[in-house]
Amino acid sequence: MSTPVQVFLIMGQSNTLEMGKVTPELGKKYTFLADDAGAWTTRKDVRNVSVMVGKHGIYRNDWMTISGKKIGIEIGIGHQLGNAIDAPVMVLKSSIGNRALGWDLLPPGTPRYSHGGKEQPGYGETYPSKKDKSKIVAYEKGGDMLQWYAGKQYDDDVANAKKILADIGTYYPGAKSYEVAGIIWWQGDKDMRNAAHAAEYEKNLGRLLKALRKDFNAPKAAFVCASLGQTDESDTASGHGKLMTAMKSFATSSDDIGFVYSKPLLGGPGSSSSHYSGNAQTYMNVGLALGDEMVKQLKK
Repeated sequence: MSTPVQVFLIMGQSNTLEMGKVTPELGKKYTFLADDAGAWTTRKDVRNVSVMVGKHGIYRNDWMTISGKKIGIEIGIGHQLGNAIDAPVMVLKSSIGNRALGWDLLPPGTPRYSHGGKEQPGYGETYPSKKDKSKIVAYEKGGDMLQWYAGKQYDDDVANAKKILADIGTYYPGAKSYEVAGIIWWQGDKDMRNAAHAAEYEKNLGRLLKALRKDFNAPKAAFVCASLGQTDESDTASGHGKLMTAMKSFATSSDDIGFVYSKPLLGGPGSSSSHYSGNAQTYMNVGLALGDEMVKQLKK
């Protein structure tokens, strides 16, 4: 364990969580997930850690395997990275559902801006009260101020991940050091419903990556994002279509940024709003594609 653990962060909203319903057929379709007797296999070179602020705390700290009734994209991601990387690997998920990049996850350094003639809060700003949204003020805890501010979920998710990494030997037994090698992002269901957030999505992705690289001391960390599964490739008009267009454009801005078009990967009906009807194949397929794209970025 003298080699630093290669850490890959998963961030976003509820589509990154464990929403795919596990059935025995999963091991038959993805044969590397189960042995000949049908028991789930376990990788001892990939650690699977998940943390959620405010609800479950640390709810996953395992070697990469299937346990429980549901899975997320981390299974496919972990297998692809474990197959490609000789060093020890950790997939570290820090996220919670119903969060917007344009508000809850707004990165540090994002300034206040206007959309449609209305001012939008910058990082660390909020409204005076739940009833008074006529002006924007700097967040101050207490009083009548809203106990939420632009970027609070970013701060919470980063702080949670840092707590895991500060005790790396507990979460990857025997490890003494780590480096954040990549960041995986699957998000957008909430931003697609807000015109101001959708319009700023590409800029906010850029700020997000810059902030995460700084916070985790990872200036060369690769970044991979995926479109929402219901978005058709030709769609540029809907809220989620605008998000996909922003992701694709962002991926062309640098050689270490990748994009996955996820609609062809769906294992059945459903959308981001329904968590793809709990279809485990969707989560496996998207996870495998994100992992494969991350491997491509690392090779660059």
